[in-house]
Amino acid sequence: MPALLVLLSAVALTALSTPPPGRASRPRSALPAAAVPPGSSPAAAGTLLQRLATADLQWRPRSEPLPNGGTRYVYRKRPGEPDLSLAEIKALMANPPRFEAERAAISDLWAQLQRLGVRLKLEQPRKSGAAGEWDPAARTLRIKPAVVDKGSAEFARVLNHEAIHVAQSCSGGGISATPRPLGLPQQLPARLQSVLQQPTYARADARERLLEREAYANQEELQLGLTLLRIHC
Repeated sequence: MPALLVLLSAVALTALSTPPPGRASRPRSALPAAAVPPGSSPAAAGTLLQRLATADLQWRPRSEPLPNGGTRYVYRKRPGEPDLSLAEIKALMANPPRFEAERAAISDLWAQLQRLGVRLKLEQPRKSGAAGEWDPAARTLRIKPAVVDKGSAEFARVLNHEAIHVAQSCSGGGISATPRPLGLPQQLPARLQSVLQQPTYARADARERLLEREAYANQEELQLGLTLLRIHC
């Protein structure tokens, strides 16, 4: 029987780094970039979703024949995720992730932010090292173009993170107001325990760190950002 080679972690993508806000006069958080026309029009949103659907294909495991007649299985995994067994890899090949919930969350958040008058730009954040940022003074949310290339799951988390910052501004008095904490749970996931120790937050004061902790601790709850925008804005 030909030998079977399982490559359990061929590629590990860079973990999301969505450094949030500084002061009111500074951008609020950073996200990765996407090569979609800047702006917040329905056409731009549609183009973004198409690009994300294409980027999502990279998360489908694949098999590769070896010269000796064996087979190698290759898949991508995110930082902190456990290695998959061969059975799990084959199951993913038979039923690959579709990321429909993530793209639906992105679409809903995008539309709600538009209604609130937030400008969405897929461009490099001004805050060094940030994946995305909320700039309340300019009513602008910037997301680094590289985030789109990581697919829907990553982009949804980054957008949700920044939407939480927008809600923090609304809680502080309006879209352009200085953000204030919302009183959300602050328990960070294990993989994000050291995120606030990154150079991006080296100059952050206690208040800024609290705002970021709220966003990081809750960014995985993809419906929360939309709910908070509806409540506070």
